[in-house]
Amino acid sequence: MNAQQLSQRLMKVAEYVQQGAVVADIGSDHAYLPCQLVHIGTASRAVAGEIVKGPYESAKKQVREEGLEDKITVRLAPGLEAIEPQDGITAVTIAGMGGSLIASILAEGNERLKGVARLVLQPNVHAQAIREWAVRNQWKIVAEDILKEKEKIYEIVVLEQSSEPVELDAKQLLFGPILLTRQNETFQEKWQREATQWKAIAERMEKAEETPDIRMKKEQLLEKIALMEEVFADENS
Repeated sequence: MNAQQLSQRLMKVAEYVQQGAVVADIGSDHAYLPCQLVHIGTASRAVAGEIVKGPYESAKKQVREEGLEDKITVRLAPGLEAIEPQDGITAVTIAGMGGSLIASILAEGNERLKGVARLVLQPNVHAQAIREWAVRNQWKIVAEDILKEKEKIYEIVVLEQSSEPVELDAKQLLFGPILLTRQNETFQEKWQREATQWKAIAERMEKAEETPDIRMKKEQLLEKIALMEEVFADENS
């Protein structure tokens, strides 16, 4: 993979960045995504943020080799601390992390999201944590996507700030309000895999000595399984 030939999931992330955006790509690794966004004219400028020295150096090298040092700034900083007020960031992309980590990055750097019009987030797992953060912080889900690449399934959640409270029920938080309306083959494959794992874990818990912690986790699993069965029952009815 390089800046001219992104992975399928990063290409899909790029599709959701608004035209003319000033982008901050957090956890940018080699800065492939911001380089591509600038090359194709979607982004006018970009910041590539990295917390780890090695990837930070790789990003700097990539930007230099692409001849984009005048348009892409690479910063060594944790999370949204890579964004400075003078950057004028209008879009933030965070891809390839767990949903809980992405949600914590957004929570810790919430003050740096002022002026940001769109968040394009690609969690590897637990997208629910991002949707829960969105509800708490008044960001609405304007798009969702799901794709399979090299036997792995990824979700994309696109958020924009809302002037009104955002409400999602338990089913929408878990499965995604927009993805629920589509339920394509990839969606079904993902959740059938999850259901199989949940049921196996619940069975093991039945055999384990019951503690308050195990009881709580088992109840949470059974709630998810019930929601899953409800979703697929609705789809097949």
